[in-house]
Amino acid sequence: MTDQLQPKPIHILLVDDDEDDRYLTKEAFQQHYPSSRISFAEDGEDLLDFLKYEGRYTGAAHTLPELILLDLNMPRKDGREALREIKTNEQFRHIPIVVLTTSDAKDDIETSYFNGANSFITKPPTFQRLSEVTKAIGQYWFNVVTVCEHSSEE
Repeated sequence: MTDQLQPKPIHILLVDDDEDDRYLTKEAFQQHYPSSRISFAEDGEDLLDFLKYEGRYTGAAHTLPELILLDLNMPRKDGREALREIKTNEQFRHIPIVVLTTSDAKDDIETSYFNGANSFITKPPTFQRLSEVTKAIGQYWFNVVTVCEHSSEE
C-alpha cells in the first residue's frame, strides 16, 4: 500500500558501502513512496563528490538531494567525517541528514547529533521492520516538515 499523502517526489541520497543494504533500503522506501528518487553514494568521499559535482559526478545533471540517509561505518571517508564536513559547509549544511547505521553506541549517537545530524536511527534487523522505519521517515520528511528549497547552482 502506498502513502497517498506524499506532496511531491523527493530526492534522497542513500550513502552506504553495503550494496545489499542500499538495495533493501531503496526497496523499502519505494514500497511506500514510489515517486521518490533515490540516488546512491558508496562512502563519505563519494557523497562529497556527489554534492560538489566532482570525481565521477563531474558534469552530472543530478540535483542536490532533499534528504541524506548516511551510514557511519564506511571505507575511505566514514559517515562521521562526511557529516562534519557537510554541516560546516555553507553550501550544503541545510540538507537534512538522517544517520541510518548498524551502530547503537552511545558515543556514535552523541557525536552524530553534536556534528549536526537531524536524526539517528539504528538499522532494523529485518526487512519488515526496515519497511516500517522507511515509511515513518517518509511520513515525517515528506508530509510533516518543510525542507529547504535549493538548486544545484547555489
